[in-house]
Amino acid sequence: MSATASSDDELDGPAGLTLARGLEELTFAPGVGDVLQGRLPPVAFVPTMGALHAGHATLIERAAAAMRRVKGGTVVVSIFVNPTQFGPGEDLERYPRTLEADLKLCREAGADVVFAPSVRDMYPDEHLHPGGIATTVRVGGPLTNTLEGAHRPNHFDGVATVVLKLLNMVRPAFAFFGEKDWQQLAVVRTMANDLNLPYLIESVPTVRDADGLALSSRNRYLSPEQRKTAAELPAALFAARDAIEAGAVPADVERTLADRLTAAGFAVDYAAVRCPTTLRLPPEWPPFSVRILVAAKLGGTRLIDNVAATQRV
Repeated sequence: MSATASSDDELDGPAGLTLARGLEELTFAPGVGDVLQGRLPPVAFVPTMGALHAGHATLIERAAAAMRRVKGGTVVVSIFVNPTQFGPGEDLERYPRTLEADLKLCREAGADVVFAPSVRDMYPDEHLHPGGIATTVRVGGPLTNTLEGAHRPNHFDGVATVVLKLLNMVRPAFAFFGEKDWQQLAVVRTMANDLNLPYLIESVPTVRDADGLALSSRNRYLSPEQRKTAAELPAALFAARDAIEAGAVPADVERTLADRLTAAGFAVDYAAVRCPTTLRLPPEWPPFSVRILVAAKLGGTRLIDNVAATQRV
């Protein structure tokens, strides 16, 4: 495949990787145009905001593995820092943009096309509507008004809207999301189900450093000392999982988890034990499966993580 760019001063992709900077270029990208025009073979899609790391590489590798089973299948990765999912005072401008390194990682992980649209490509009517778009996708209930939704109002409206736009642009057979952003994954799955979207949403387990810390683009903001302390977050989560599986009451586990993180120097936004699909409170009596979710700040860096747990009779 040949690399493409819309002007001489824009960045081309590495050999074998097509960089599409807008919808028109995406439409004519090798392996994508046939799908957009109603012809097979299928596409596997990995939506990202860039600043890619080994966790993203795992998503791309899973997508590539799925396409190897389909003759002629194409792996598309999107890189778009979506402004509508950032709230006031959040790190939109600070969010790292590392396109050259991202393209290299995408190529090495098995991507065929990188779709890197501009804000104008995604929200062309910014001059007509606040936020650049008149239509917003909103998933209601505990999926969006608790936990992350309570601390980041309207965040999931931005997520659901941009994900739906990207899915409709790329039209994949499969879309791959990481489990680290569990609430986001649950929102996307619910949206796909409620709107009868013909896209299969696949999840990939969280990738962790050797000390258990979930890989995140924001980890780079941690000082060396904070990075050592950050390992206490997954350790506390794993202890909470063990407590649930040993028969502990979820509310007690939440308190213990929050207290342990606070003692370690974190400012805890939430520590919650919830049903995996609805994020409602778990049943009062076992057996049940739950997701233990936490968000906490260490200095100016906000970390999120989660683990699964099952309490049997």
